[in-house]
Amino acid sequence: MITRFITDVTTRFNPFSARAKSARLFLSFLPPTARSSGMSINAKLLPRASTEPSTLQIKFKDGKEMKLDCESMGIKSIVEEVDRHSRLLQKEADLAAA
Repeated sequence: MITRFITDVTTRFNPFSARAKSARLFLSFLPPTARSSGMSINAKLLPRASTEPSTLQIKFKDGKEMKLDCESMGIKSIVEEVDRHSRLLQKEADLAAA
């Protein structure tokens, strides 16, 4: 997953819920140096009894914002959505450098 174009990650999930697996896995896919390289990561853990749905919001360097529903999407589809836009930004950066 190309993470260098991601500027902000905000997620809300119940860590005890099986439906929050996608949000937890997405956070684990972020590199350990993400915060030191300028990425803002905000994770709000909901109480065990919470029925609020798990959400994931991602902002990119070009200003695009994605709001993903972690309960209906699996981790593969979330990574595909993020990579689709990251690859587009990578192509633009490669063309600008050439």
